[in-house]
Amino acid sequence: MLGGLVTAPSNSPHLRKSGSKPVFSEFGELENGAEEGFLTPTEAIDLKGVSTPVSTAAIMPSPILLWRFKVLLFFVWGFICCKIGWDSVMRMSVDLRDLFLYEAFLYYNPLLLVTMTVWLWGINLWFFSQANVNYAKIFDLDQNHLSHREIWKCAKWMTIVVPSSMTAYLYLYSHGEVSLAASQPVLLYCAIAMILIFPFDIFYLSSRFYLLRTLWRIVLPLQAISFSDFFLADILTSMAKVFSDLERSVCRMVHRQVATIAWFEADSVCGSHSIAIPIVLVLPYLFRFFQCLRQYKDTGEKTTVLNALKYSTAVPVIFLSALKYHVFPERWTNFYRPLWLLSSFLNSLYSFYWDVTRDWDLSGFTRIFKFSKPHLFSHMLYGRKWVYFWVIGSNLVLRCTWTYKLSAHLRHNYLTVFAIAALEIFRRFQWIFFRVENEWNKMNSKSNIQLSMNDIPNEEEKKLLASSEHNV
Repeated sequence: MLGGLVTAPSNSPHLRKSGSKPVFSEFGELENGAEEGFLTPTEAIDLKGVSTPVSTAAIMPSPILLWRFKVLLFFVWGFICCKIGWDSVMRMSVDLRDLFLYEAFLYYNPLLLVTMTVWLWGINLWFFSQANVNYAKIFDLDQNHLSHREIWKCAKWMTIVVPSSMTAYLYLYSHGEVSLAASQPVLLYCAIAMILIFPFDIFYLSSRFYLLRTLWRIVLPLQAISFSDFFLADILTSMAKVFSDLERSVCRMVHRQVATIAWFEADSVCGSHSIAIPIVLVLPYLFRFFQCLRQYKDTGEKTTVLNALKYSTAVPVIFLSALKYHVFPERWTNFYRPLWLLSSFLNSLYSFYWDVTRDWDLSGFTRIFKFSKPHLFSHMLYGRKWVYFWVIGSNLVLRCTWTYKLSAHLRHNYLTVFAIAALEIFRRFQWIFFRVENEWNKMNSKSNIQLSMNDIPNEEEKKLLASSEHNV
């Protein structure tokens, strides 16, 4: 009555709601926690401590609201970067503006293309997960492999960091801070290299190790070639332009030509006439060529030799184009240019034929777009004829335009080359769907054959048992 605490025995029937069932333990009769109408003092104190996070969670914004807020911040950040970059470019004189943009684009367009590749790879993985394609088994991944969400997370940070560094470069250079501007791409390249080789268990160590190990197996194919080995090597052939620009960027960083005009001379060590450009361009094709030879040594299949021949057709395209800067103009026009056109035509058609007839299986409608649950993308893509017409037609066109990027004498317009390189990465993104599905179908057919072969002895045993019973 005076506010004192009234206690009651724990087994009192008045501590239970009417209709609730008592629970017995070694301490006697206890109440059901889900049906208690009254609480003991100790339980009341415990629940007071638990009520705090519940009330905190109640006032937290919904995940959809947080996602919309992040998207808004992303667009605001993008607008700020575009505004600062545009104002910085407009501060430059007209005669130096194109050269200024060309140099800035050289350092950052490889990383922008890599960022685009990571985004598209996340989309590939999302489609595989929706279609119940076990890509972890196909690529021999461990249980800690990255899902499409982690891939998109990496792509998101790359999308933020790379344009921010490029904006800082443009701003500092246009405002006279040349030394600080020159440090921006150097710091970015060093940071990326450190993250890739960082030996401690952060930043997805197992996935980074898997990537570096696969790259090492591509460079030195001294072992049996796995699907992930030649799959990644095929992707690298679509990123030959990325490696070529990376080589020139690193060359200028090493020779301290960043944010200077020393590299404007085409015949300089890091200029557009450097012999290192065609060498770096041809390396991914040589890696894939030697992989095919290794597969022929291991399996004896003649199709691997024909596949090696396909990759070898890219070599004359690259080196005949580079010869323009090292021979007389009349010699190039009358002799080497027709050879370059012929080799380009052969490489494009051979690659297109191999994509459609060997890498893909278009004998029936693909099931890669048939999701386990109803979805808009599955309704739009699965069983639609326009998908096949689009994929085959775009693959042919982009195979032909890809020759533009492989040819050094056609690379003066850096925006056009960047667009064609981005389209080639998009073509490879489409190619991945059908290539992975083809491999998945092969694995399923092999497993079915093995199961049927395992069932054969059982049937023979049954026949033998039946015959013995009959004889008996």
